Amino acid sequence: MKKNSFTLIDDNGNEVVYDVLFTFESEETNKNYIVYTDNSRDEAGNVEVYASIYDPDDPHSKLEAIETEKEWKVIETILQTLQEEVRKQSEQKTEE
Repeated sequence: MKKNSFTLIDDNGNEVVYDVLFTFESEETNKNYIVYTDNSRDEAGNVEVYASIYDPDDPHSKLEAIETEKEWKVIETILQTLQEEVRKQSEQKTEE
């Protein structure tokens, strides 16, 4: 999973290209995660973001579902932190 994008087959047999937003290893869960998007939007206009467990050492790693609330909390915390950083940078550029 070293590329910035990858393709999966959806439930209808269509190829869908996903962009990798970031990957990380959680010391809390001892697992590696990939966060990605197909750039589609939900009803509120927000970009759809997905996350899965993966093995960074296996180039043919299969994405595994995240099944625990603890894992989702770790991912949500990181996403919120990144969103806040982007917001701060955007505000700084506007002030300049």
